[in-house]
Amino acid sequence: MRLLLIAPKWPEESLWGQIYFRFPYLALTTLASLTGDDWEISIVDENVESLDFSDLPDLAAISIMTPLAKRGYEIADTYREKGVPVVLGGIHPSMMKDESKAHADAVAIGEAEAVWPQILSDFKRSDLKSFYKSPDFCSLERLPIPKRDLLNRRAYFFVNTIQTTRGCPFNCSFCSVTSFYGGTYRVRPVDDVINEMGYMEKGFVFFVDDNIIGKPSYAKELFRALIPLNVKWFSQASLSIVKDRELLDMAQRSGCRGLFIGFESLSQESLNAMGKSSMRVNDFKEAINMIHDHGIGIQGSFIFGMDEDDQSIFSDVLRFIEKTHLEAVLFSILTPFPGTRIRNNLLRENRIFDTDWEKYDMNHVVFKPNKMTPGQLQDGFSWAYKRLYGYRSIVKRLFPFSRSGLFYSIQNYGFRQAWEKTREIL
Repeated sequence: MRLLLIAPKWPEESLWGQIYFRFPYLALTTLASLTGDDWEISIVDENVESLDFSDLPDLAAISIMTPLAKRGYEIADTYREKGVPVVLGGIHPSMMKDESKAHADAVAIGEAEAVWPQILSDFKRSDLKSFYKSPDFCSLERLPIPKRDLLNRRAYFFVNTIQTTRGCPFNCSFCSVTSFYGGTYRVRPVDDVINEMGYMEKGFVFFVDDNIIGKPSYAKELFRALIPLNVKWFSQASLSIVKDRELLDMAQRSGCRGLFIGFESLSQESLNAMGKSSMRVNDFKEAINMIHDHGIGIQGSFIFGMDEDDQSIFSDVLRFIEKTHLEAVLFSILTPFPGTRIRNNLLRENRIFDTDWEKYDMNHVVFKPNKMTPGQLQDGFSWAYKRLYGYRSIVKRLFPFSRSGLFYSIQNYGFRQAWEKTREIL
């Protein structure tokens, strides 16, 4: 029997549809590892290769994030019209199960480990159920090794993605991680992580955890085990890493070269409204300096469109970024994803005016801001990105090109090219 695992293509008018330096989705290689040897498995990531609808599998499974829902549904409908059963899973179907069921034979809700074997068993017996949901969250012990050999290796910047924890100890109003993982924060045995890394190719490693330091004692154990491996790695972490000097020191010694950190706002009131009151804006500069002093680069994240934001936010954030020499930054327009508190609030206030899921890519305004018009928010977002990835800003932020300067130079150039192409399409 033939199984096809699919990642839908990002819309061309989205910045994410133009990114040059890609890495693969861990969800698909993990699903492949949970599938028995009696299946012939193929993985197609539409962002790097095309689907061939004339070559029909016995079963198709599609992993969907919210901005990819429209394309994911199109793929599902096409296969079903051709007689191929379809399973939908991922964060969007988990939050919008009834909507997703209209385009699928079965919907997997939540984590796949506990339900995927049952889905395949029921399929073989021609007895697929409408919905599959694990009664509990799965253990992270003895997880199977993702089948990275099924990937089109030449299509990716690197394929060394690995997960050590699931969930986040915080509960930000704009984030669906807590809803998806039920407020849990679970860790993998460090020995399992090190064992999986032995199957990976040489080069940079990206830990795809939502917050790799969510449990400091575990993070220290992991970092201690990484030290003798002499690897260079990147991940996501909260700014609280600077509150534990030993933790920060061990991150440096274990090979950390960069962290994605969500600053989100320069307004303390906005941070409090997001559920990030533990972060203090007045401490940002000192914290950044501490991380930089440990040779660790920062890719920051800022969200535009909170109720306290007016048109001054764009230039204020840009000045802060350049003054603190953040190596790279992602800007996002506040987006009311399904399953988030911010969506519930905006729906209650009747402020969401666009329900086209393709626009939910954090690059488009889909709600009525409080202190700006939708057009002003959209224009300000575009202006900030244009300035951020202009050559002047890139040189100013990266000079004197320490802290993995080559990596961040390539990343900035890639984002510059992607943004320029996005602007041409728009």
